[in-house]
This record gives sequence, C-alpha cells and structure tokens, in this order.
Amino acid sequence: DEKTKKLMNIQGEKRPVAIQIFGSDIEAMSYAAKYVSKIADIVDINMGCPAPKVTKNGDGSKILMDLNKAEEIIKAVVNSSTVPVTLKIRTGWDKEHIVAVDIAKIAESSGVSAITVHGRTRADYYSGKADLNIIKNVKEAVSIPVIGNGDIVDEESAKIMFERTGVDGIMIGRGALGNPWIFEKIEYYLETGE
Repeated sequence: DEKTKKLMNIQGEKRPVAIQIFGSDIEAMSYAAKYVSKIADIVDINMGCPAPKVTKNGDGSKILMDLNKAEEIIKAVVNSSTVPVTLKIRTGWDKEHIVAVDIAKIAESSGVSAITVHGRTRADYYSGKADLNIIKNVKEAVSIPVIGNGDIVDEESAKIMFERTGVDGIMIGRGALGNPWIFEKIEYYLETGE
C-alpha cells in the first residue's frame, strides 16, 4: 500500500540500506523479497517480532514454533532476492521452545548471509535479561556472522555482549531511543578503552 511505499523511500539515506520484511505466507514473502531487493542492499527477514498483532497472524516470532515453515520461508526469500538476505530471531517462543540454534543452522544451510539473535523468547517480550548463553551457542553452531541483540544500552553492555558471546557484531534497538550518540560512544570505547 501507499504507506508501505513511503516507508521504503530510501532516497538520500546512507548505504547500505536494509529493508525488513515479515510474514508467514511463502508466496507473499517471495514477492516481497523480489520487490525490495530491487531497492535495498539487504533483505532482512523478521522472525523475532513479539507483538500480538503480528504473532496472532502466525508472523514474526510465531514462525519459530514451526521449523519446517521457517525453512520454507527462508528458502523462498533467499531464492527470490537479488541481494544478501539476513534473518532476525528471538531465542524461541518460550523457555520450553528454545530453537535459536536450530533456526540458525537452517538459515545458514538455506543461504542466509548473517543472523541477528535477540536474547529473549517471545514470552519474555522485553522483560528480564537477554540470555547471552543462547547467543553464544548460536555463534558456535554456525559459520555465518552472528549479531547479538538485547540489553545493549551503553559502552559496558556492548563490551559484555562481545566478550561473553563472541558475536561478530551487535544490534542496538531500544538503547538508541533518545540516545542516538550511543553508536559513536560504543565505537570509541571499543577502540580506545576510554
């Protein structure tokens, strides 16, 4: 729709630009990948969103409950995209369904270029602490780059994520809200220790 097209207006943005897509309909995801890969440098699949309005339709983190469906979606997106595909996940749906390592292996074997792991389950939403051990397990299980996400709010928490998990990079979400200089501060701290 027109609102979506406005959101995808990347004119004047610094490159590279990623456009994130989500959904559980394989044909729609294939179409979306083909469409956005014409304008974006990276197509990112969102299998991490915990919002009820997303999960009630079987999208976002709900897909983590069906590994076969997740694999079909990932393969369809990779096959339809003309640019690298990345994937964002949570550790699982809840503590009884931790599937991050399984999904990461599926993603790697399906041609995904990198994976971001938010260290919480869908049931956790944004409460509690991100589970750095699961992120570490994902990093040790695959050879594609792994990006750690969750609880990175300052220089020290960024360093902890790198040290405890061995990730290749970090993603900052809520920690950047109202704090856009966090990226520069973390970069400086990691380079200089100050």
